[in-house]
Amino acid sequence: MIGRRSLLATAGALLAAPALAQPVAGGRPVRIVVPFPPGGAVDILGRLVAERLQTTLGQSVVVENRGGAGGLIGADAVAKGEKDGSMMGLIGVTTLAAYPYMTSRMPFDPDKDMAPITQLTDGALLCVVNAETARRRGWTDFRSLITWSRANPEQVKMGSSGAGTSSHLNIEAINTFARARILHVPYRGGGPAITDLVAGTIDMMFDVMPALMPHVEAGRFLAFAVSSKQRLPILPQVPGMGDFADLGLGDHNLVTWNALMAPGGTPESIVARLHRAVIEATRSADFAEKLRPLGYSTVTSPTPGALAALVQEERPLWKRLVEISGARLD
Repeated sequence: MIGRRSLLATAGALLAAPALAQPVAGGRPVRIVVPFPPGGAVDILGRLVAERLQTTLGQSVVVENRGGAGGLIGADAVAKGEKDGSMMGLIGVTTLAAYPYMTSRMPFDPDKDMAPITQLTDGALLCVVNAETARRRGWTDFRSLITWSRANPEQVKMGSSGAGTSSHLNIEAINTFARARILHVPYRGGGPAITDLVAGTIDMMFDVMPALMPHVEAGRFLAFAVSSKQRLPILPQVPGMGDFADLGLGDHNLVTWNALMAPGGTPESIVARLHRAVIEATRSADFAEKLRPLGYSTVTSPTPGALAALVQEERPLWKRLVEISGARLD
């Protein structure tokens, strides 16, 4: 027998479904701006979200790549975009919480010109080293790498995708806390840095996992650590920073995250509808499983206001990392 509670639950679900699938922007295609070129981890994430949002919104959702300036060009497009729900941006924590401290010429105000929808993921950076270089210099793990760098100042060269990136901020923090002497070498993107790491021109990288893991699996790179305090479930054998308390890194915990943001001034009712649709689109076990190879975990915000609070909460941490690194975008 079907009880009253079951009937009410069924009725509620039926009433909620059309509201969730109610299109925004008059049913026109919704664009998710990814502020990086195609093929990277953020682009893959954006396409996974877009695919699932088409069902929960009941309309076409497309990804638009607008790379450049470490994500600022795409983020600026979102900040100045249509306020009818037809545009969202996949924006990273560095843009929201670190870049305001790196430049006096931010093209937009992250607090006023963007409307938070929800956090989507968090994840850590993976530290890899050139396997042949590690063999030649006797690096068997992250601890021996740090020890060697202390005795050989600026002889360990770490490549990154650019000044002011999370990789750059992370290595400068490690240099400070662990008294390491690793030289940061900025590149114009992660691809050229990886090419030089394969060739042995540079010695190591901290970066997102998808571009690095094929080289780890092929034996060209060795995975030495992750930038989060805790180990990652997908790489339980790779130490986190909490494993290096003796090096002064026990409290270091650099976790990057991505969030969906709408242009500032988007009506609250539309933001709320987008929030519900994204939560519905990303809550499946299948979605979480597809994120695992990217090194991401699914983390969503209970409300748009919770994401706004997270940005404010994280600002002091990223401000401190910027101060340690001395990074400037001017």
